[in-house]
Amino acid sequence: MAKMKIFNDPVWGFISVDSELILQIIDHPYFQRLRRIKQLGLAEYVYPGALHTRFHHALGALHLMGEALNNLRTKGHSISEEEFEAAKIAILLHDIGHGPFSHVLEYTLLSGINHEKISLFLMEKLNKIFDNRLGLAIKMFTNKYSRGFFYQLISSQLDIDRLDYLSRDCFFTGVTEGNIGADRLIKMMDIIDNKLVIEQKGIYSIENFLTARRLMYWQVYLHKSSICAENMLIQIIKRARFLLENGQQIFVTKSLRPFIEKEVTQASFISNDLYINSFAQLDDNDIWACVKEWANENDRILASLSSDFLNRKLFKIVLSNQEIPTQTAANIKTQLLDKEYINNQNINYFMVEGTTTNAAYFSGKKNILIKTKEKGLIDIAEASDLPTIKALTKIVKKYYICWAKNVTLC
Repeated sequence: MAKMKIFNDPVWGFISVDSELILQIIDHPYFQRLRRIKQLGLAEYVYPGALHTRFHHALGALHLMGEALNNLRTKGHSISEEEFEAAKIAILLHDIGHGPFSHVLEYTLLSGINHEKISLFLMEKLNKIFDNRLGLAIKMFTNKYSRGFFYQLISSQLDIDRLDYLSRDCFFTGVTEGNIGADRLIKMMDIIDNKLVIEQKGIYSIENFLTARRLMYWQVYLHKSSICAENMLIQIIKRARFLLENGQQIFVTKSLRPFIEKEVTQASFISNDLYINSFAQLDDNDIWACVKEWANENDRILASLSSDFLNRKLFKIVLSNQEIPTQTAANIKTQLLDKEYINNQNINYFMVEGTTTNAAYFSGKKNILIKTKEKGLIDIAEASDLPTIKALTKIVKKYYICWAKNVTLC
């Protein structure tokens, strides 16, 4: 008999895993690294309970994929055991390419390569390790499998990934308004013409899902304090890199050093085992260890930013629906230049301007399709009688400027 293991998950309860291959993947160091990467990056600076990890999320997604596939089987759709296992492997590994603090440093440590590309690369490495038994999972993950609904379950606007992370993030942050009713959404799933669709009676659940997703983005993922903390950490990494490039010796962990010494491109990452092996060990702990040491560095800029970051003396922020007035930025710059050791050469470490965008639903792109009796398959934006759903398709762009209002250079 195949070995079985049960995980006790605070969100979904007992999660049973009876695939020997999946258990071996979970036990592999590539996957175990996810225990040491926070799901919500620096959201714990806003929500103290947001301490869950990518490991938790991956197991939750694994569980929900099994629930979704079993539901589709009960509706008469043929899903083989090989497909069943492959789909679960694909969703289990969909985030394996995340670096420290998840999205926070995604384009800071690696230039032009996102976590999806790294996930695929690590899946291919695991495929070799496990005697090419991940081939079908990789086809599903890359949308190269003939039955396209598997890819939709892995990556779409109503995928298993979102069903778990929204439910999980809602649970651990305590933002109860973000509750999406994942169980009912899964029950409403069906397949028509090889496409994942939602039964008409599930329209209200979809409306709630999209509204909750919008709320979670502005209240949790794009919270202004999180934006400040993330920008501080990015400036810390940039300053550390500047010092190393200019010959100054500072403490850096072995796993982090290759990515701090210089920017790493996709081509160099894929072709150099040093980067691959280092990334496979890189996690939040590397960053925290460095920041703790950097708080005592001789370089006052790095020491100041690191100390303030450790002690949650975050940047201040102005977040607006309109572009930040030039005069506002000029006034902030003048205030900073009055402080000792801040000048025109280093002020960018202490003042950051940027934008952030969000749309709860992209109509016309990986549509959420509703199965109706009268009109056949139609987009949720057309099927819903709520004007707010169409409004949610609008991309909302916000502008911000954040700065070190209470900077104290050591």
